Amino acid sequence: MEVIEKLAEVRESFENDPHPPHGYSATGGVAADGKGQWSWALFEWARNPYVILITIYIFSPYFSNVVVGDPVKGQAIWGHINGIAGFFIAALGPVLGAIADTGGKRKPWIAFFVALMVPATFALWWALPGGQGLSILAIAALVVVVSVAFEFSAVFHNSMLPAIAPHDRIGFLSGLGLALGNAGALLILCFMLWAFMLPGMVDWSFIPPKALFGIDVSAFENSRIAGPICAVWMALFTLPLLFWTPDVKGEGVPVAVAVRRGLRTVVKTVLKLRQYRNVAAYLIARMFYNDGKTAVLVFGGVYAAGVFHWNALTLTIYGIVLSIFAVGGGIFGGWLDDRFGSKRAIMISIGGTALGVVLAVSITPTELFFFWPHDPATPPLWSLPFFRTLPELLYLTVVLLVAICITAAYANSRTMLARIAPVTKMSEFFGIYALSGTATAFIGPMLVGFATEFFQSQRAGFASVLVLLVIGLAGMFFVREERAEAID
Repeated sequence: MEVIEKLAEVRESFENDPHPPHGYSATGGVAADGKGQWSWALFEWARNPYVILITIYIFSPYFSNVVVGDPVKGQAIWGHINGIAGFFIAALGPVLGAIADTGGKRKPWIAFFVALMVPATFALWWALPGGQGLSILAIAALVVVVSVAFEFSAVFHNSMLPAIAPHDRIGFLSGLGLALGNAGALLILCFMLWAFMLPGMVDWSFIPPKALFGIDVSAFENSRIAGPICAVWMALFTLPLLFWTPDVKGEGVPVAVAVRRGLRTVVKTVLKLRQYRNVAAYLIARMFYNDGKTAVLVFGGVYAAGVFHWNALTLTIYGIVLSIFAVGGGIFGGWLDDRFGSKRAIMISIGGTALGVVLAVSITPTELFFFWPHDPATPPLWSLPFFRTLPELLYLTVVLLVAICITAAYANSRTMLARIAPVTKMSEFFGIYALSGTATAFIGPMLVGFATEFFQSQRAGFASVLVLLVIGLAGMFFVREERAEAID
């Protein structure tokens, strides 16, 4: 409730103060008014539920355990899907950023990528079990399209931040966006729990006696409905950004010309990156720790479902609890950034993520914190049909730390680049930022897959992400928090 009240206060302050306390943005132009800043943050509310419902908690465990039918094989296929998407993002992300710098306007590109994401996400409804409906290949293609478009929309959305917010509000607005994204997903998860997951499972007066809208739980429609819900939500809540957030003035350059200029600019920037050594050091460090964070997100739901044998109901409640704390993570990340600076905030959030992963894999149905055995035949702690054992409750408690820190790290990371990249090349560097976060996207899935196969253990495979987190954390020691000057 405190987080919800805080968000309400922030919104009220924006609406009552149409002119920010500082009239100039971090790039030197006129900052957006309160409605424009709020609408920019609301885009996270529009698109982030896709990550929560499809990538982490609902669809990916369903795909691995039901559509594929083998948790280990399903985890491997899910890793390949994300690796392919990462390849396209790595190849084209910096080019799109440079196009934004050359051609000017960001919002038409955002609208284009949303137009790709909405129908592809909706189509996941037809991902039926038992080889019916869409084939695994078709499902993979849809997920790749949405994942690529999702990241490309982020390039243009992130690059708008320093142009619409005053310098001293960048950290706050970045954290607010992440908080709203998780809050939106939380709202959807709560609705799904009430409408589709709990009916027929509990005898509570406020729960419908059966799933709403004719949803057939036996056909896993309560999991598949996540696709259409995310699609409609994304289409609706992208509109405020398109209507009310001011865009950079375009130069009227044709797309083909912008592409050619963008390609030349990217080549020059990459070649010059050695002249931006501090920015390069940051992007390399982020390349590793972001890959680790992404692996934690991609395989978190699949790992929990496989180790603890959680069903759709338990995974939905799991997602709700973590999303509540992730909302706080966005606010916490903004506070860390404004209080200690972006570099220290990143180190705190990545260190907390690594600690959380260690504690998470130390808990299994038969073991607590590596050393204490647990008898799985112990009577349930309660009669509720979820989290009935002590290991499950301890695991849930531990991953709350991971949820907070990962959300904070995402907010801190893009703020760090906004603080150190050259002002006149901001979108171009956000394109390279996308590259640093995805150029090694195949490493996380491959590392998890190899470790899982080698040790024949999902636990060992999931723990392997610590390698990437530790490398990224060590790299941050070599980064300075200072603005780079553009080099022509």
